Amino acid sequence: MSHETVIRPAEFRDAEAISGLIKAYPNELLSRPIGDIVQNIDRFLVTEADGIVVGTVSWQVLPEIGAPRHPYIEIKSLAIAKGFQGKGLGRDLVTRAIQRITPMHPARVIALTFTPPFFKSLGFVEVPKEQLMHKIYTGCMSCTKYDSPFTCPEVAMALDLPQEVI
Repeated sequence: MSHETVIRPAEFRDAEAISGLIKAYPNELLSRPIGDIVQNIDRFLVTEADGIVVGTVSWQVLPEIGAPRHPYIEIKSLAIAKGFQGKGLGRDLVTRAIQRITPMHPARVIALTFTPPFFKSLGFVEVPKEQLMHKIYTGCMSCTKYDSPFTCPEVAMALDLPQEVI
């Protein structure tokens, strides 16, 4: 059965569906409280199929110390409903998210993932976690799943974006 899908910015009414998609992957994704999803709803995209949210992705601007010279943005919470995987929806969501964040001129887009081949197919390359220390200190250090960011099995992937010359 073919479903017509559309990618759109998330709305407040999507928060519970987004939460459900993320919770469907407890081994692959970090859970996000519904309040966090609502507070960051402007940084989520969803894929709808026949009016039902079947995919989501979000992004987070990673802080820098001092003036923002090389800002990074992390792709996170990528989830596709089980019956809709393998149809290119994840690829479409990540591509659309990158299109949304590119006007901000980040130096790099990163993802911590259990599926490096997926991100590699989008142009990302594997990088040492030591290159992402700001991510490690702002997120990984409070992770409840693993004792150390350096023993966590997630793979750090990065996509360098062209920088505008001023």
